[in-house]
Amino acid sequence: MAKELYAAGLEVTFQFTGRPADKYFDMDIFNGHQLRTGLTFYTDNGQVSYLKTARDLKPISFIRDIKALDFTGYDLVISDFEPVTAWAAKIHKKTVLGLGHQYAFRHKIPRAGSDPIAERVMKYFAPVDIGIGLHWHHFGQPILPPIIDTPKTPETIINNKIVVYLPFEETHDVITLLSPFTNFEFHIYTSEVVPSPFGHIICNPLSRHGFQKDLYDCAGIISNAGFELASEALQLGKKILAKPLHAQMEQISNAAALQQLGYGHVMYDMDSSVIEHWLHDTCATRITYPNIAQVLVQWIKDGMPEMDTDFIENIWNRVEVLKIDHQHN
Repeated sequence: MAKELYAAGLEVTFQFTGRPADKYFDMDIFNGHQLRTGLTFYTDNGQVSYLKTARDLKPISFIRDIKALDFTGYDLVISDFEPVTAWAAKIHKKTVLGLGHQYAFRHKIPRAGSDPIAERVMKYFAPVDIGIGLHWHHFGQPILPPIIDTPKTPETIINNKIVVYLPFEETHDVITLLSPFTNFEFHIYTSEVVPSPFGHIICNPLSRHGFQKDLYDCAGIISNAGFELASEALQLGKKILAKPLHAQMEQISNAAALQQLGYGHVMYDMDSSVIEHWLHDTCATRITYPNIAQVLVQWIKDGMPEMDTDFIENIWNRVEVLKIDHQHN
């Protein structure tokens, strides 16, 4: 979105919340961005803990962040399910546009792992006036394809190269789990880099450039069931093994959607037998999505008219889905 907003000549201020300042990286494009505390979910051993999340909430800091935002001179607030901007806009009576996967859950899409707390989080975490949901498929609903920034289709694929991004798991555990599969080369990306005693397992620090480089020519990814990375993998034609974060409705629903659409495989626990089966499956799905960021920026410039059925169908008609076999690349 940043590239397209700048290209359209729009003046934009970016704000980020939910991480400590030293956990952000590759932020050069977001000129003069703001960092605030915001709200985030506590995770432990691959599972969301609502109890510990509630314990670690900083409501006074959150309210202070909201009150500190000055929207003077701004025409529009855009939130990608970020709560400080959404609530500040609501309080200051500014129009707020929600862009993101989470807003797709307002419609009838695959859902799993839901509970009353998760439903209330989806509804109240980042309230917006207009919500544009994004997903890999339309499911007959008024939602749009994902916003993706990926290079051209890879010309060559290294069939035994696998990228691993499991930020909610212990890196030592991931290395141990992957160690028996010596015919494959694993490139792990993690915020806590640990030495790997195995030649076929490389542990890398988080880096957008390094990650994209390895993602480009790998055969597949093992990751949590986050929406953005799976979207990039689908556009590049990578096979996917998703391990959803326990007690996190969005990720569990994403896993269900991947299975329902036939776009990926799922393991609900760190399971070596599932990994072994997936490693030897050479089939993947490549999806070519249109430039949704460009479409949305033009729509914003046009005054955000109501997206009618023809508008949405025209976008989805430009999506191409191809089943591929890496063994015959």
